[in-house]
Amino acid sequence: MSRKTIPATAVTARAYARVKRLSAALLIGSAALATITVASAAGAFGDTWQFRSMRTWQQAQRLAERYEDLARVQPIIYWVITRKRTSAAVAASATARNTPANRTGSTAKPSNPARGGSSTAPSAALPSPSYTPVTSGGGMVSANSSRARLVRLPTTLPYVDRNSAAYTRFKSWVDSAVNGSPGYDFAAIEAAMMYQLSPEAKYCTLAVRMVEQQVAEAEAAIAGGGRPAIAGDSYLEVGPRIADLAMTLQTCSAMITASQRTRWSNYAQQAVWNIWNYNSAQWGGRSFPWSGWSVNNPGNNYYYSFVEATMYWALASNNATWMNELRGRLLPGLEAYFARLPGGGSSEGTGYGTAHMRLFSIYHLWREATGVDLANSNPHATDSIYYWIHATVPTRDRFAPIGDQARNSMPELYDYHRRLMLQARLNTYNESAQREATWWLSNISVPRMTSGFNYRHDLMPAGSIATQPTSLIHYAQGTGHLFARTDWSTSAMWLAIVAGPYNESHAHQDQGSFTLFAQDWLAVTANVWSASGINQGTDVHNLVRFVRNGTVARQCESTTRKSTLAVSPGSGGAFTATAKLTPAFCDNTAVTSWQRQFAFGNRKLTVRDQFAITSGTTATFQVNVPVQPVLVNSREATAGRLRVRVLEPANATINSNFSTGKYVEGGGRFRIDVTGGTTGYLVELTEI
Repeated sequence: MSRKTIPATAVTARAYARVKRLSAALLIGSAALATITVASAAGAFGDTWQFRSMRTWQQAQRLAERYEDLARVQPIIYWVITRKRTSAAVAASATARNTPANRTGSTAKPSNPARGGSSTAPSAALPSPSYTPVTSGGGMVSANSSRARLVRLPTTLPYVDRNSAAYTRFKSWVDSAVNGSPGYDFAAIEAAMMYQLSPEAKYCTLAVRMVEQQVAEAEAAIAGGGRPAIAGDSYLEVGPRIADLAMTLQTCSAMITASQRTRWSNYAQQAVWNIWNYNSAQWGGRSFPWSGWSVNNPGNNYYYSFVEATMYWALASNNATWMNELRGRLLPGLEAYFARLPGGGSSEGTGYGTAHMRLFSIYHLWREATGVDLANSNPHATDSIYYWIHATVPTRDRFAPIGDQARNSMPELYDYHRRLMLQARLNTYNESAQREATWWLSNISVPRMTSGFNYRHDLMPAGSIATQPTSLIHYAQGTGHLFARTDWSTSAMWLAIVAGPYNESHAHQDQGSFTLFAQDWLAVTANVWSASGINQGTDVHNLVRFVRNGTVARQCESTTRKSTLAVSPGSGGAFTATAKLTPAFCDNTAVTSWQRQFAFGNRKLTVRDQFAITSGTTATFQVNVPVQPVLVNSREATAGRLRVRVLEPANATINSNFSTGKYVEGGGRFRIDVTGGTTGYLVELTEI
């Protein structure tokens, strides 16, 4: 629909009535808001009303944005009505943003690759999508409907407390960049955000300059016959780069020339098109196909970057094709995938699983822009709050090392985990989950962001009412990850078990494995001491190692088979669980069946294995430990504060030749091997 200005004489009674209704809604909403925000400021209602008052303010703000859209086609009525806005409405809006009830308060090492600004100007005539966009789904209106033009990038940050330490840190971070000293991985979107919080031209000047540099460098690369940096590493960083451009384009539009708008738009459109049309991807009219890695896999961290780029560009440009793709295919795909992961967490494990900080950010962006709530359409996002609380060891500085740990092989809590929790807390409507998230955020080893490029995420509220968890067991059925502890003290014994789907490239051959912790690691994957953090083989995990004719039996990725875990909780964190693990193996040439039973309680773990193996296959019960083991006798060994005792079979013994970890690069400390069993083992692990 054209947005040409319509003379006042052409304004219909119907249009006038529409604006009048919007005006009434805004004024009524503002009056209610004033009451709520005053009560919130006085602390009358707590976190629940704090959240609701913020949402009310956002709804009022969206009504104001609808006025601005109507102004393009009904300027005179807009002028008349906006002049009649009461001072109470304006005051309520300001109060909602600044009352103590809406303030965040404030209570590793960086690994993001530098963005290295680069972009590209695609050909003037962009290729048409190779798919047919869907125009329905998700309960949304069509992108071509009259409402579509009212859906756009949200430009308000109502939850930010401008009196908080987090705000001061963020502002100083951005001001340093404005003054010519940008910190590591400083992004244009941060300058645009600062302009929204404090509309000073210097912030938009910086944001525009940075995006222009990205586009200009891309144009230079394309002119030289190459492809821009945004296409690197299978378009992994396309999300942050397009977010920079889109937010700057909308927030700082008054400072962007018509030529820049055209060039930036061509670049962004081509980048997004190339993601989903990987076989036909091109830059500057030249063919640059790529692998299309994970464009159809909502469980992979790359996918979140792809959707992020598409969403930011669709909302900034109001591109009907991309809006329809989001509504009809991409977002329903995300919803369907995560509806199958009750209990939270990621099938990629806990290393790459931190990418859910970006997933949850996508949810929030879409809700603020369209009103459609993806985060609460299924339990996964809320369950992930509980998942990460329980995946954190009792000393609250590390977490369960499940899957690749590429950022840091030792699974230490970092800003990314804090961001993930803050974002999940902001999204959920579950008050209990919010309060437990607040407790976790207040008690972990990362009470605030440590890296400047993460400061903006500390603007999200951590909450003021904290509740310590009471549940001692959390079973994430979707991922097959189980966590248990004896209590919530820092000296508790904690256990993690893996038995579920193995269907992601960053997951490991660790089905049936366990991790045991009490003040420090007692038994843990040798991967945590490796140089890379990506050793995936069965050798590095605490399970039964099956070897046939000198070759270790592999566990293989599969979308049709998965291990299962049946859990029977007891009291005081105790439980019994049975894992059926045969489906984890590629074939049955070495292992025809394997079942593992766990019994945990009173600071003791007992593991019973029952298996059937073929001729020529040996089975070794292995435990990777952090210190040199000591052989007590042929059926008992200690390693630091861990005692390992073999209970069955009678002929099983502990190998006295303790491995020194040569099975991983950089050395994997030590491993206790129990051998001799042909049909099973029963082993007890206790704390000394």
